[in-house]
Parts: sequence; structure tokens; C-alpha cells
Amino acid sequence: MRKLVIAVGGSSGSIYAKVLFDKMVTLSAQTEKVGVIMSDNAKLNWEIELENKDYTQFPFDYYDKNDFFVPFASGSAKYDTMIICPCSMGLLARIAQGVSNDLITRAADVILKERRRLILVPREMPYSLIHLNNMKIITEAGGIICPASPSFYSKPKNIEEAAATVVDRILDLAGFDNPSFRWKE
Repeated sequence: MRKLVIAVGGSSGSIYAKVLFDKMVTLSAQTEKVGVIMSDNAKLNWEIELENKDYTQFPFDYYDKNDFFVPFASGSAKYDTMIICPCSMGLLARIAQGVSNDLITRAADVILKERRRLILVPREMPYSLIHLNNMKIITEAGGIICPASPSFYSKPKNIEEAAATVVDRILDLAGFDNPSFRWKE
């Protein structure tokens, strides 16, 4: 049983968060707790891009971005994985530089200091040297950078299936037993 934090940052790419939420519901037998934090821009982008507020309808524990009194704000809570999907470059930079100015950055800082699994899913492009250097810092600190770059060998038929190719990789990296398309299997 896993204890997982999912943060949704403010970059475009709400479809990735939605597909991740959908898949986490199907994997609920593998989780003890799923805590969710959404930035204000994440909520706004979801409403613009997906034309709904369905992010409130999933069976997860939701936390305010300014609440530092939640379990995973401390390493003693033993949340083993954090996924930030999508992750803006500003959020990635704050994490890389150790700026814990909200619950998302504090939780990421805790995950890194406890040597647990942090997966960041940047959706922006192209990357500047600053972006790449920040990704290098996070990688050297033990984090995983998993860009939102869909694959097409599974022949996705719509945007959700294309987004699922990224989400399936995220779930693989997070250690979930997730049935999905496998190359040549």
C-alpha cells in the first residue's frame, strides 16, 4: 500500500492531470492515501482546457496550497512518492533552489530530503539553459524528470490516449503495477 502526493502545477497540460487522476482511481487497491494539491493556476487551466471543474470529483484527500500542517509536510508521515503533473518551470525552479514557499514546494523538499521518489512532469517547451540546469539540479538531488512527451507507437486515437502514454510512464516510474501498452510485448 502506497502513500502518494499528487501536485498539479500551473502550466498547460491539465489533460495529463485528469488522466493521472483517472488511472489512480483504477489503482486504488495499491494505495493507502492519495493527497492532492493544486495551484490556483492549475485549477484555472483545468477549467479553461477541460471546460469543467471535475478535479473536485475524485476520491482523494485535497489540501490547500498554503496549509503546512498536513501529514506530508513532514518526513515522519512516510509518503513514499510525489508526482507533480504538470510541472511549470517556475515551480521546478523553486524546487531546484530549495524555496519552500507553499505546500507543493515544501512537500517536494521533504520527499527529496527523505530520499523518496519525486517525479516532475514538465510540459513547457522549448527549454532554456536555466530550465535545463534546474532539471539537472533536481536529477542530482534524486528527483526524476519525466517530460510530457507522448509516444505514438501504441497508435493513440484521441488526446486522452496520447496523454495516457505519458501517464503510464509516470506510473511505471512511481512503481505502480499498471497494465498499459508495452513495446513489442
